[in-house]
Amino acid sequence: MKDLSQHPCFNAEAKHKYARVHLPVAPKCNIQCNYCNRKYDCCNESRPGVTSTILSPLQSVHYMKALSEKIPNISVVGIAGPGDPFANAEETLQTMRLAQKEFPDLIFCLSSNGLDLAPYIDEIAEIGVSHVTITVNSLNPETLAKIYRWVRYKRRVYRGEEGGKVLLEQQLYCIQKLKEKNITVKINTVICPGINDHEIEDLAKKVAELGADTMNCIPMYPTENTEFEILKEPSKEMMKDIKARISKYIKPMAHCARCRADAAGLLGHDNTEAMNMIGQFSSLVVNKGKGRERVAVASNEGLLVNMHLGEARKVYIFEQSKNGYHFVETRNTPPEGTGMNRWKELAEKTLIDCQAILVAGIGETPMKVMQENGVKVIQMNGLIDAGLDAIYLNLPIKTLCRSEYTKCGETCRGTGSGCG
Repeated sequence: MKDLSQHPCFNAEAKHKYARVHLPVAPKCNIQCNYCNRKYDCCNESRPGVTSTILSPLQSVHYMKALSEKIPNISVVGIAGPGDPFANAEETLQTMRLAQKEFPDLIFCLSSNGLDLAPYIDEIAEIGVSHVTITVNSLNPETLAKIYRWVRYKRRVYRGEEGGKVLLEQQLYCIQKLKEKNITVKINTVICPGINDHEIEDLAKKVAELGADTMNCIPMYPTENTEFEILKEPSKEMMKDIKARISKYIKPMAHCARCRADAAGLLGHDNTEAMNMIGQFSSLVVNKGKGRERVAVASNEGLLVNMHLGEARKVYIFEQSKNGYHFVETRNTPPEGTGMNRWKELAEKTLIDCQAILVAGIGETPMKVMQENGVKVIQMNGLIDAGLDAIYLNLPIKTLCRSEYTKCGETCRGTGSGCG
């Protein structure tokens, strides 16, 4: 029987004794918050949406095994992004199933915006997820229209108040359904001064009526290159007053650490060694199959990994030989304009004999297609040989970093409509 009191995020007495680990297996998001910039490569920030790298479900379990030897007091494994777990439902559920099998005594938790959660509530309850956090920022669609640039639900993009209504409807529905499964529900609310700070008491009353167990009011962090970067961070006095007011309806959480999507260790004291380990395991090849011995590279000149996959007109193919690495040939990538079919053709035909591809950047859609077809994706900048060492010798890429690419080409507008 799991001891749920050992969850450091839900029990203040446990935060000094037990560690948690977040597995960053969910890169895609289904909403765009005006306070969120999901940078992958900043190791000096501690806030949701930030991670050093992305792991596949299998990589995450190998990472957990190694990490548990370094941090023996881990009691919780969770998924909190860097996007939304249920915008990446397949990866999230597979990770949880694998973790449950390998670590049945750990507590499992998830953090979501709730938009795409409902269809998976029965399944996560069966897997053994005991704690779910839903971020709810207002009950007012007009306010939500100020907080979210767009909301993508069932392949349609909603904006303005319409998007707020769709999101809120799903969030409130999920709170009720989670409680029917006896899952502990925490509400996260980001306090944005001048936007939603005057509405929090009504929100607390509503979520308490629906059965939520606790509410965590998080001060908005003004993040560079976001709509809300000009807002001031809420004062300590404002946060203290808000927590006092919501306490009339629901238990406020008082010890949030505003964790990264790859956090590991005690709350507020993340393990620095884990940051190095996660980079190593992100380059671990765990899906190598028979007949897939070669590696493709998105390169401008055949020496460096320096091209975004979406802009590569050809890929360089390498294989391991007795004398090191052997360049085989270049292959043209499928033409643009065919959407999803472009990436399927690339994975299923162009890279049919490749176990991995090295790229400077990649969109979310081609990333998913590559993974579904057993092609490991490594994002890096640097010498091709360094990437090949990671594939064939399981060595860490010493200069592993994410490209400066933030969009799939200069014409991408980031509207939330998908890539390809």
